Formats: sequence, structure tokens, C-alpha cells
Amino acid sequence: MERSPQPLAPLERDLDALRGAWADSMPAFGAIPGTTQSELEQMSDSGLVAVTDLLARVRRDAEVVLARVAAEVARRSGPEFGDIGLAKARGFHNPVRLIAASTGSTRSDAARLIGVGAATAERQTFGGERVASKHPHVAAALQTAAIGIDAASAITSMLDRVALRADPALADVAEGALVELATQVPLELLMRGVREAEARLDADGVEPCEELLRGERSLTMREAGNGMVHLHARLDPESAAPIKAAIEALVSDVLRRREPTECEPGPAVDDERTIPQIQVDALAMLARHTLGCTQTLTPLVKTAVVVRLDLDALVDGVGHARIDGLEQPISAGTARRMAADAELIPAVLGGDSIPLDLGRAARFFSRAQRLALGERDGGCASCGQNISYVEAHHILWWHRDDGPSDLENGVMLCSFCHHMVHRDGWRIRAGRNEVWFIPPPHIDPQQAPRLGGRARFELARARTA
Repeated sequence: MERSPQPLAPLERDLDALRGAWADSMPAFGAIPGTTQSELEQMSDSGLVAVTDLLARVRRDAEVVLARVAAEVARRSGPEFGDIGLAKARGFHNPVRLIAASTGSTRSDAARLIGVGAATAERQTFGGERVASKHPHVAAALQTAAIGIDAASAITSMLDRVALRADPALADVAEGALVELATQVPLELLMRGVREAEARLDADGVEPCEELLRGERSLTMREAGNGMVHLHARLDPESAAPIKAAIEALVSDVLRRREPTECEPGPAVDDERTIPQIQVDALAMLARHTLGCTQTLTPLVKTAVVVRLDLDALVDGVGHARIDGLEQPISAGTARRMAADAELIPAVLGGDSIPLDLGRAARFFSRAQRLALGERDGGCASCGQNISYVEAHHILWWHRDDGPSDLENGVMLCSFCHHMVHRDGWRIRAGRNEVWFIPPPHIDPQQAPRLGGRARFELARARTA
């Protein structure tokens, strides 16, 4: 058999592993060869998961090669080649259109492939010597299929944006930390780490970005022919924070009332509204309240916008802050302005006047404790669900284990993760700053602890500090 080219070796290796896993997942006796669907239906559960993981790995292998190829197509289609450039010579306006046509994807996907390929490719000096990529951590992770193209694009595009203003050594540390994070969490959670790292690497860039977003804010209203009124809003973080907090408080109140408890048996008539329908009803309720009511809506009494920032940023006005439930950082100046204009809860917790550990004196976590847990966990400590849709839970149960209402026995979890932890037998170890989830043996025989909470997204911050 002819030896495969070296760039295709990882793809061939993982294809071989996929073939083996596919065969191993079939019944030991009585497997019936047939179509893809019929064979999938015969697979064991563990075999199906193994095939899924390897197929994803093969796809990442292929995407890495495709990104390299796309970058080379773009290089040969550069403006210096004029009409004889590769793309134009084949009837395409630019290389992005050529790659999009070849892959059957959108132009934005094609541009992402080209961008990642160019950002992670080896470089050549004037003397002809080949040197490593300008983003070596991302390039190495791509080569081993540890991360995908989307994650690589998010990291490299951010690093390129701040390259002229960031300290190169800190940028390298942040790149390594973000790559490590990308191997542990899905893309939407990685983006939180990317935004945090960008704010840390380019502190001066937060305010201009904020002004740009503020300049793009808008709200349009129009009535369609069938009588429906369409609202389309584009909100900067400062404008969105109180609106989002108020609507989510009302939505959470509705969802809570749907679940019967000992104290509240649940609604007499089933509420079959979808979440989007509940949200629009909440918006209408807020408007009616503003027009005619004189008392605060009950669910909003305990609702506040929580903004967290370092003490130095609060005092000096230099740096960035974050609003609970929103991922885009805001400048320290905006945080201070919000504090002057509205009720704001700063994330400065643990003072002598606020008891954060209540032991067995109280069954339910106090508001101060929930704020402290929210600061540590950043939402659901397991999956990252928005802070508005999670609750504080005892790690050691109050009744069964005599668990105290202390921070180190508390964790913020969404409903799904709360049930999953108890159903599958996960153990949780929590401290003042970190939460660790320890999987049961049937999920991970080694039971290697997995970092949860906000600490996952602040690897770059901790390392660059």
C-alpha cells in the first residue's frame, strides 16, 4: 500500500480508529450488515458514543487540512496576481467565493476556514527558513484535533485584534489558557473566556468597543399586514442589563409557579405558553405597570442588576467590569455611572455586616450568600446556564446529610444539572473560589475532577495576573 502524505496521517489514523470502533460497537453475534441506519440501530450505547466521538475527531482532522488548503488558495489568489490569480482564473470574484462553492457552505464559513488556515500556518522568513505559526498553541491543538475550527477562529481572531496593544508574553499565556479551556467546554462557553481574555489583554479597547456598541443601539417597530406588531431591538450591554433582568425575573416567577411544591400546589389551569410567549407577556406587563401602576411588581422586588469589578477598577475608573447575565465586558466608567443612576449590587461580598456562612441556623441560603455563590459560579456551575435560571442548592443535603447553609456547601445549578448530579451520582467539592465536579465510575473510571464555575473562564486572567 502506498504511504499516505504526512499531512493526511492524522486523518488516516483516526479513520482506522473509527473503523475499529464501528466494528466493535456491533453485536458480538448476529450482527446484520445493511444500511447505515440499520447498523446504527444495532450498536451498543457505549459503541454509539465512541463512534460519535471518533466521527467528530475525523471531521476536525479534515477541517484542519481544509483550512490549510483554503489559506493556500487565498494566497495564490492575492491581489498581486491580478486576473491570473487562482480564484479569478476560475471565474470567482475572490477566494472566499471559491471555497464557499467548493464546500457548499456560506461565505462566512469559507472566510473562517481561510482565516484559521492563515493564522495557524507555518511562516517563511526572507531567507527561506520555515518558522512556527504566530499562534503555536492553537496550531498544535488543531493538529491533534483537540479543538475545532470554530474554537480556533474565536481565539485567533481575538488575539489578532489585540496584537498591536497587548503584551506579547501575556498574549501567549492567554492563548495557551484559552486552548486548554476550548478542550473542556462547548463553543458558547469558550466565548465567555475569550471576551474575558480580550478585556484583560486590551484594557484600553473595552471603552471604544462599548461606544461602538452604544452607537449601534436601535429599536424599530412596524405593523405587519396581518396586524402583528414587529419589534426589533439591538441593545448595548448598559441598556440591555435592566431590561433583561426585569424580563427574566418575571419569566422565572412564571416557571417557578408551574412546579407544584408543599407550599404552592401549582396553577389550577395549565400554563402552556412557550418561553418566547412568556417573555413578550412580561414585556407588556412591564409597560402596563409603567403607565399605570404605583407599586413594584412582586417578582421585581428581589431583582437587581449585579455588576462585578475589581476594587482597583472601582477606585481608579480604569479596567473593565461585567454585568450578570451578559457576556460583553463594560468599562469601569460605565459601571460607576450605573451605580450612580440605579440600584446596583456590587460584587464586594463577605464584609463583617453580611454573614455568608449560616451553618444550621437557617435552611435556605440568604440573598447575600446567593450573590456570593453567583459570583463564584457565574451561573450554573456545571453547564454555564444564565444566572437568572439557576438556584442555590446544598451539596450535602439539608435533611439527609445535615448539610449546613454555608458557601462551601452551596452550588448554583440549573434544574437539569441538579437532577443529573443526583441521578448519576456525581460528587461536588466546593471552596471559596472554585467548584469541582467528580464523575461517577460509570462515566469516568478514573473519576478525574472537572473544574466548574466561573474559574473555567478566568484561566487567562489568573495566568496573566
